[in-house]
Amino acid sequence: MKIPQNNTLNLGNFYYLCSVIMKVIFKDPELEELYHNGGIATGRYKVLSRNKKLIAGYQRAVTLMYAVSKTDELRSYSYLHYERLKKDPRSSVRIQNGCIERLLFIETDEGIEVELLEIDSSHYGNR
Repeated sequence: MKIPQNNTLNLGNFYYLCSVIMKVIFKDPELEELYHNGGIATGRYKVLSRNKKLIAGYQRAVTLMYAVSKTDELRSYSYLHYERLKKDPRSSVRIQNGCIERLLFIETDEGIEVELLEIDSSHYGNR
């Protein structure tokens, strides 16, 4: 799922015309491959890439990050459960409704640039 040149994002049956696209930096190349290809052949996300619903949720969450002009707008999508973590410089969103996996990221430059760090399933004490 790549961002087209005309700034239109495809989210399932919905198309969003974006005048401002948030800059999303993938710190982990495996997460970038997972976003663009929907799967990964080797690496630490190989097991997660078998769960197609989880990957679809991940792609939807990242696409929404591209679609908003600042990260606080993610709050309007209640199923993401966007939150800034306490005692931690990171923020998180839920990848799939009903699942514990969360996408952790760092907000920089007043929320305009986002670095994706990892998919974390240890949130809420599930260690």
